[in-house]
Amino acid sequence: MRAALLTFFGIAAKLGGFGLILMGILDSSFLFVPLGNDLLMLGLTTQHHSRMLYYAVMAAVGSSAGCFLVDVLARKGGEQGLIRILPPKRIEYVKRKINSKAGWAVALTALMPPPFPFTAFVAGAAALQFPRKKLLSILATARFVRFCAIGLLAIFFGKRILQIARTPLVEYTLIGLVVLSIVGSSVSIYRLIQRGRTTARDPVGV
Repeated sequence: MRAALLTFFGIAAKLGGFGLILMGILDSSFLFVPLGNDLLMLGLTTQHHSRMLYYAVMAAVGSSAGCFLVDVLARKGGEQGLIRILPPKRIEYVKRKINSKAGWAVALTALMPPPFPFTAFVAGAAALQFPRKKLLSILATARFVRFCAIGLLAIFFGKRILQIARTPLVEYTLIGLVVLSIVGSSVSIYRLIQRGRTTARDPVGV
């Protein structure tokens, strides 16, 4: 698992900005990779300080693309579809936050680091029919700000942070998170497939 993870990150790093797009799509959709985009942004910017803004833009583009995929699936299923994606308690929490101050809730969520349920908020906002253009605009802006902050950390403390990230404890912690993510992703995909089958059998929801 460790070798596979290092190989995956190595390939993404060689792709540079496009690797950030790929990682962003995975990180922000149901096939999430915990801290993947953050670490890649950190590593690339540490090596190339002058490309920080470029990397932040590419990371934000990838994250927005992943959010768009979540939006399409969640919006189509509506509030009823959330039941197959999120636990009831999380649904109620997301609904309360979005119904009170949707824009601010989405923006703050996009700025928060893992393990904050970022995808859950995106899915909730889409399912509750928060305007797509507004949703993606807020997400893209907030994620760009977040990745710029990570880029600045990389410029000033990047080498030190990467040294810590290479320690066995951190590496095995990340591997554990990836395993949990694979399980979570599999469950999410299974629920979406089941929802699709249910919709196909009962298109009018009766």
